[in-house]
Amino acid sequence: MTTLYDPTREEIAVILEGEASYRLDQLWSGMYTHFKKPSDIQTLPAALRAKLDAQLPEGLIEIRRETSENGDTVKFLWHLLEGNHPIETVLMYYDERATVCVSTQAGCAMACGFCATGQAGFNRQLSPGEIVEQVVRSAREAATKNRRIDNIVFMGMGEPLANEPNVWAAVERIHGDIGISARHLTISTVGIVPGIKALTQRPLPVNLAVSLHAARDQLRTELVPINERYPLKMLMETCREYLFTKGRRITFEWALIDAVNDTDRDARELAELCLQLTPAAHVNLIPLNPTPGWPTVGSSPGRVAAFQRLLRDLGVNATTRQNRGTEIAAACGQLAAGQPVTLNASRGQSK
Repeated sequence: MTTLYDPTREEIAVILEGEASYRLDQLWSGMYTHFKKPSDIQTLPAALRAKLDAQLPEGLIEIRRETSENGDTVKFLWHLLEGNHPIETVLMYYDERATVCVSTQAGCAMACGFCATGQAGFNRQLSPGEIVEQVVRSAREAATKNRRIDNIVFMGMGEPLANEPNVWAAVERIHGDIGISARHLTISTVGIVPGIKALTQRPLPVNLAVSLHAARDQLRTELVPINERYPLKMLMETCREYLFTKGRRITFEWALIDAVNDTDRDARELAELCLQLTPAAHVNLIPLNPTPGWPTVGSSPGRVAAFQRLLRDLGVNATTRQNRGTEIAAACGQLAAGQPVTLNASRGQSK
């Protein structure tokens, strides 16, 4: 089923065949500038609004939303119109910006045990329209607070580069029609080498974030199973090519897990990888968020600070991410769309 934000402008023009030519601009502006569904675009005739609502329904059905205690984070739970699969989107307010963390798949096939989404398994790819609509619906909510969305991170449910064609189609729509600069679009990946190569050939210089979590193959394969297919040497070569082609600094995401990947040895190995890139990669440290089905806890604040200091002493630019929405399970690794996860005691992963 085609939903509201799936058709391109050219495909919408076909749907509007027989209408005055300016109706296309009115509809497109209403959808992508004012974030309205057709029934709320008052410049369109009532009969056309009714036709469009019937022919192009919204693809996301809101089930509930949760807001953090201080109101700076909102998590949406949606069911997809096509297939009724649950996904989640997170809207985060900062002093000078508003960020939307969008999902790119219903579920995830990467099986990273410390990630709730990975434990839940994979359902299906999201279409470009289903990805774009998460931004639009979040923008509607932000507008109620007189805030504008100006930063998009593809870090929600799913592996974006396992759905690269649809993700890129959404990027082009978000950039070209909603008007968010490529410098404010970040695509995250656990290290899908063919996807990074495809991204390298794309025209827009979006930011690339690689969820690294370990800097030696044995440990990384335990934490991020796809490393067995795309080991660190291959991944680093591909990252170097991306950096050289795009001229955009790469960020390595590192979820700090107590006594697993937060030792001085881990910091030195991470620094060695970062310094292979010129300019060196930026490291974003993330204290592991609590996740049902994963028995290991995040590193202590003191250990996080010590790990960051050591990286800096070794010449690596490292920051620690401020956790947002932990109490509503909206933080990194916590998105499970309300699905229960069960523990496999031998590996900390779902059955």
